[in-house]
Amino acid sequence: MIYIYYFFAGVLIYLSYRSFAGGIKYRRFVLDELTKGSSFTPFATIFAPCRGAEPGLEENLAALFELDYPQYEIVFVTDDAADPSVAVINKLMSNNRGKSAAKLIIAPKAEAASQKVENLREAVLHADPNSEIFAFVDSDVRPVRHWLRCLVAPLSEDNVGASTGYRWFISKRRNLASEIRSAWNASIASALGPNRDSNFCWGGAMALRRDVFEGIGMRGLWSGTLSDDFAVTRAMKSENLDIAYAPGALTPSFEDCSFGEMIEFTTRQMKITRVYGTTFWVMSMVGSALFTIVMAASIGVLIFNKQNQPAFIISLAALVLVSIFSIGKSILRLQAVKAAIPELAPAISRQYFPHCTLWALTPAIFLFNSISALFSRRLRWRGNVYELKSPNETVIISTNDGR
Repeated sequence: MIYIYYFFAGVLIYLSYRSFAGGIKYRRFVLDELTKGSSFTPFATIFAPCRGAEPGLEENLAALFELDYPQYEIVFVTDDAADPSVAVINKLMSNNRGKSAAKLIIAPKAEAASQKVENLREAVLHADPNSEIFAFVDSDVRPVRHWLRCLVAPLSEDNVGASTGYRWFISKRRNLASEIRSAWNASIASALGPNRDSNFCWGGAMALRRDVFEGIGMRGLWSGTLSDDFAVTRAMKSENLDIAYAPGALTPSFEDCSFGEMIEFTTRQMKITRVYGTTFWVMSMVGSALFTIVMAASIGVLIFNKQNQPAFIISLAALVLVSIFSIGKSILRLQAVKAAIPELAPAISRQYFPHCTLWALTPAIFLFNSISALFSRRLRWRGNVYELKSPNETVIISTNDGR
């Protein structure tokens, strides 16, 4: 049994080193990309689906009117004229007349897709005829001024079908659950990078050229789906088009959460991943299980098997080396993020301690999420409950309007 432990401890050390080396490449890629300029700024449409009046909504949506981009419009969309977000949207459109054109669209209620997807399917029908870029943003993130310019830049390449940023959580109260969610999410953020074959789209900061969107029939491909971004990712892979990661489009989300909300959020992500990105889900489950079991076994050997000197040395080496590589990866990632969002450097600097410690807990959260996704495809999102039958079939179990 001890030799099995030696083997898997060696595997974990090697994978931790590979992850650290990936962190070096990620930091280098981000810094290189941020030095590139781009004059590619065609007229763009930003689609912003909204539901509810979440904390910070007005500040999040107001940021869309302050983007450093020559010409763009904003299409807000919700599924209910009485939704609390409507009053906020109308106020912002009234206060920002003369800046960017903006309109509010009321989408029909979803019948066989998530409400967000239904909102987007309706919204794209209302884009300005002159718009050449379709950009998508979530209402719970707050784009910085260079967000759209950076997101659009990679689309100047003919082989790039979509460009994407990613979310970066910044908690306000800095409670434990919020910091765990931030560290959990950060590990996914740094999975994006120069390897376009392994990149994926994130719907909160995603853009496509309009000719690509319409040419592949993306609106139709969204039919029956729950996840707008995974559906775009699958479409890009099917069409052999690249997905470019734009580090300058890294998008802050200023949110706090309880422990229950953290578990709900992280488990929802893995349930969606299981259906739309099965390979990612399997890799997450195997990797998190390996980490959790080996680290727990190493601690156990140190405490209960001190008389076995080789085992003691190997377990100590595993704990020390994995810790060094993991902390190093966290530091490299935070350095890259500070460069991508320099406006928020003080807030990101405050994340060094939690990110350099909570890496030890996030694999256990990933393992729990992945196992939960193994036994259930039902999830709650924005008050609605969905059952994921397949990538192209979503069943609406219940909605928060009583349907």
